Amino acid sequence: MSGKTALVFDLDGTLIDSAPDLLAALNRVLAARRLPALDGKALRSMIGDGAKALVERGFAAHGRQAGPADLADFLADYEENATVETVVYPGMTEALIQLAGSGYRLAICTNKPVSAAAIILERLALKPFFPVLIGGDSTPFRKPDPRHLAGAVAELGGGAAVMIGDHENDMAAARGLGVPSIFAAWGYGIAQGTHTAHSAAELPTLIAGL
Repeated sequence: MSGKTALVFDLDGTLIDSAPDLLAALNRVLAARRLPALDGKALRSMIGDGAKALVERGFAAHGRQAGPADLADFLADYEENATVETVVYPGMTEALIQLAGSGYRLAICTNKPVSAAAIILERLALKPFFPVLIGGDSTPFRKPDPRHLAGAVAELGGGAAVMIGDHENDMAAARGLGVPSIFAAWGYGIAQGTHTAHSAAELPTLIAGL
C-alpha cells in the first residue's frame, strides 16, 4: 500500500499495555464498595468495549449492577492514574516513526473515552504521531460498528485504509467497512484479521506488502 494510506490503530492492547492501570482503577472502585478485587486474567477478557462496559462487567463479576456514579468514579480515578504502569509496547514507537516517515496517515479509533485516550497519548509521547483521535464518545457509533472506523478514515481525508487492532471489534469494524485488517497478536483479544502481526516491528513490512 502507498504512503498515503490511512492507518487506523486501536489503542488498548495494540499501541499500549494499559491493563495494569485499568485493573488498579477498577479495583479501587470495587474496594470502595466493599467488593473483592479482580485479577489481571479476569480483567483482560473485559477490555475492548469501552469504560462503561468494563465497569459493568467488573461489577457483574460480583453479582452487582454498576450505576452512573460507579462509572464516574472509575473515569475520574483512571484519568488521574492512567499512566502509572501503562507502557507503549516494545518496538511500537520505532514502527510509528517508520510508518509516519513513509507518508502513511495515522489515526486512533478506540472505544476508550476520548479524554482518557488523549491524556495517555500526551503522557506517553504518542500524540505527535496521531493527528486524528476518535474515542468511544466521539461519534454516535463504537466498534464493531464500521461507522466508528469510517469516522477516523474520513478525518484523515478518506481513501485506502487499514485497521490495526487486537480485538474482534477491530476486525469486525474493518470487515464491515471493507478494508484490510491486521490483528495484533500481542494484545488482549482473540480474533482473526486479514493479516496477523506478532510484534510491532513486523508492522511496516506487513503494511507495505498489502
